[in-house]
This record gives sequence, structure tokens and C-alpha cells, in this order.
Amino acid sequence: MSNSKVIGFVGLGQMGGPMATNIAKGGAEIVVYDKAGTSERAPEGAKLANSFTDVLSMADTVFLSVPDGPVSIALANEIAVTEGCRATVVVDLSTIGPEAAREANEILNGTGITYIDAPVSGGQAGARAGTITVMWGGPKAVMNEHEAVLNSFSKNVFHCGDSPGQGQSVKVLNNFLSAIAMTATSEAVLYGLAQGVEMKTILDVVNVSTGQNTATADKFPKRVMTESFDAGFATKLLTKDVNLFLKNAKAAGTPLTLAATLASIWNGCNATLPESDFTRIYEYVRDNG
Repeated sequence: MSNSKVIGFVGLGQMGGPMATNIAKGGAEIVVYDKAGTSERAPEGAKLANSFTDVLSMADTVFLSVPDGPVSIALANEIAVTEGCRATVVVDLSTIGPEAAREANEILNGTGITYIDAPVSGGQAGARAGTITVMWGGPKAVMNEHEAVLNSFSKNVFHCGDSPGQGQSVKVLNNFLSAIAMTATSEAVLYGLAQGVEMKTILDVVNVSTGQNTATADKFPKRVMTESFDAGFATKLLTKDVNLFLKNAKAAGTPLTLAATLASIWNGCNATLPESDFTRIYEYVRDNG
């Protein structure tokens, strides 16, 4: 996809804002909008839209970065009835679950607009660095057409399948594994501490051994051991993702013994520590185990 195409970006939050900034830095012409306030969140050099429909009338491809499935579905319904829509592709970067992605795709089916399910992973740090992972659920040809803009904010773009919902499936299983790693590492570290071993020693050993995972390698040494608890991803969002995995595993008829237990733990953490960073699962496990 050439930089002559205009890119729309809707949702300039903690993940969306940095991604939009990297698109702008990549040289693409970009128009942005955020319901919570556009001008103070917009990347340098971006055009500011006054509404979501303005973005649709100004951009060829529109990227969405919104909180959940109901918002994505509401925007799909708005797109479907918008007249004078210039956009022909909508790329949804949000984590909304397979069912919502399929519903949004169905809403836009027959409108002349291609809906792409493309959730991302990598956190705020990855979004800022332009190294996040994109899990593309939609035609590969459309992905290839957008190679330049995707490469401006992602270093890992994977084609997960031709159908919306497939990207979401990979995203929710990834976040399920991330939640497992944080929870299991919390229990393991607490056991080691109870034996009089220092946390740093536990992590140093595990990180050169078979128990190494993303929690031991990154979240615990940088966010838990330092007591900063500032990974930049909300407990409520990871709880949402764990519940999405459980719901879709039930629908698929696949094993979910661990998922059911994990959802119970994270639901409890979210209720006890609202508005917290997800790394505070360590404190929840410590105080409620």
C-alpha cells in the first residue's frame, strides 16, 4: 500500500495513540479521531477529524483501536449506514473476541467495505517502539496491500486466516497464556519466598531454566520486584480477555479446566483491585491465596 493512501485512525488511547504516531512517522497521510478528545491526543502532523463519520469520508483505510466488542459492533453499524464513505477497508486492532469480530464482519458484508480482524499484542512499550504483533484475520491480499503501513507500527504481522474471528482466536489464547504465566509465577515466587529464597534469586534461576516465561523474564523483574506495577495494561482488560477465552473454549468444546479456574482468579482480582495494573495479580494471589 503506497503512502498516497489516506489512513484513518480511530481511538487514540494508551495503545492507539502510539500506533497512530508511528503510522504518521512512517510517512503516511493520517486523519485521526478520538471520542474522548482528539486534539490533545493526536500525533504530530495528523489531520484532525471532528467525528467518526468524518474519518470515513476522508480516509481510504480506517484502523480502529477501541475497548471492546460492543464498541466495535456499534461502529460497524454506523459505518453500514454512512453515506459518502470513502473508506473501503476497516482494520480492527481491538481485542473483542471471535464472536464480535464475526458479527462486525456480517454487518459490513455487502456494503463494499472489507472488515479485517487484526488484534495486537505487545503492550504500551511495543506500541511506542513500533514492535507490536498483529494477528490478521482476513484476506491475505488485503494484508499485503497494507504492508507499508503495518510495518510502520509492527515488526511481527501474522496472517492467521482469511476469516474475521481467526485473529481474535489467536489473540485470546495468547492473553490466556499471559494470564496463566502471571498467575502461576505469582504462586511459584510466593512459595520460594516462604522458603527464605530472595525473589531475585528465584527469577535468576528460573530465567535460565525450563520454567522461564514472559512473567519471569519481564513482568516480575521490571514491575513486581520493583513494586512499580506499571506494565500499562489494566487488570480489567486482561480479565475480559480471559473470560473471552473461556467463553469461546466452551463454544468450541475444547478443554477448559485451567481456563475456568483462571477466570475465577482474575474475576476476583478485578473485583478486589479495580482500575489496577494487571501485574498486581501478584498482590491479589499473595493476599487471597
